[in-house]
Amino acid sequence: MKLIILLTLSILSTSCNSQEKKVNTNKKSDSDKVEIESQIGEYVTSIFEDSKGNLWFGTNGNGIARYDGENLKYFTTKDGLPSDRVTGIIEDSNGIFWLHTGEGVSKYDGKNFTNFLVGDDFSSNVITNLLIDSKNVFWVGTWNGVYKFDGQAFHPFSIPYPKVDTKINEDTKYWVTGIREDTEGNIWFRRDGYGVCKFDGKSFTHLLKKDGLHSNNITQIEFDKDGSVWIGTRVAERDDPDPKKRFGKGGINKMIGNEIISFPEIAGFNDGDVYEIYRDKSDNIWIATVKNGVYRYDGVAFKHYNVPISIMGMREDRKGNLWLGGAGGLYRINQNGEIINVTTKGPWK
Repeated sequence: MKLIILLTLSILSTSCNSQEKKVNTNKKSDSDKVEIESQIGEYVTSIFEDSKGNLWFGTNGNGIARYDGENLKYFTTKDGLPSDRVTGIIEDSNGIFWLHTGEGVSKYDGKNFTNFLVGDDFSSNVITNLLIDSKNVFWVGTWNGVYKFDGQAFHPFSIPYPKVDTKINEDTKYWVTGIREDTEGNIWFRRDGYGVCKFDGKSFTHLLKKDGLHSNNITQIEFDKDGSVWIGTRVAERDDPDPKKRFGKGGINKMIGNEIISFPEIAGFNDGDVYEIYRDKSDNIWIATVKNGVYRYDGVAFKHYNVPISIMGMREDRKGNLWLGGAGGLYRINQNGEIINVTTKGPWK
């Protein structure tokens, strides 16, 4: 993960697997081999590099793929996943993987998948984000709010609703689009329609359109080396049933201290959707627009990269290459700035 509206239209599910069902994945399956060259997925929703250097690619429809430096292997419902819609993956301190799927949370120990229902309804089991914070609290973001997970059960965590002066889409009012922790231990919740909410362990602080954001529909948050907060939004008016009214503010804001600024000179930063912001190991900030490519900000200036797809996920690998997944497949920006489409046949190097 890492996409909001596009995934809304395409994620359809029925019921989850049993909460304690385990499936062994050591056996060979049809998904071990990809016979013909194709994109990694029609929608590559997220990218992750694990502690061993393996690269994982979440997809919307093909499960999750793992590249170990030699082979590309897909894990799907045939291998034990509860859904072939995987929007993200994290690794805990014990080397256990946790996947956000379209039908609950899935735990992978390297051999078996164990699948968990968050709630009894559809929205509670569409997972948008998983976070294990510095205090070892396991946060779960869903289409039906936030939960804390104790390893066995999910407990709802209530976030207050601020008053907003914009129309709320009833279908998305409970969505939590992501959860992040800053260097001071504050937890930041992104919401679709209710802006940003920062939780310091005791109280909540809201950031809204009336405070200077382009939109209350928040898609991404990233923190830079100076402590400033980069905030991605989408155009709320796109939810209007009248196509002639689907225009408004959306894109990128930056909060420096208590001041929220915008970048009117950058195409795609003010009247479009931004679904991904990423800070690399050199502290550059990468911003992916829907229609205007990708930008890298080095603290002084923005550099444009003409990546031809809408990006949903970014990750820099340990070699310094930037991987980008989105609506159309997988791309890589090499250290020399070359943009390459990586398919099931590569090129991986």
